[in-house]
Amino acid sequence: MGDLAGGMEGFKTFIPLILMFVIFYFLLIRPQQKRQKEHKALLANLKRGDDIITAGGVMGRITGVAETFITIEVAEKVRIKIARGQVMSVKKVDN
Repeated sequence: MGDLAGGMEGFKTFIPLILMFVIFYFLLIRPQQKRQKEHKALLANLKRGDDIITAGGVMGRITGVAETFITIEVAEKVRIKIARGQVMSVKKVDN
């Protein structure tokens, strides 16, 4: 019977550690996974004509889409090629 009581005491010392992991999961890990999933979907849905903003703050319109790179026009007849993963957001344009 003494071993059972000692086992329960050992388990009670791990309860705060388990609670901290659960809190970290819901406050840090889960939201980060959600953001990564949304960003991956954004990159998969890029198409020609979208206005985008890159991680470096460059704004432009997509003129070409490849598997790993996209070409954007930042000014009239000025095009640059960037890595697809550098796109941070797609601007909504009212036509």
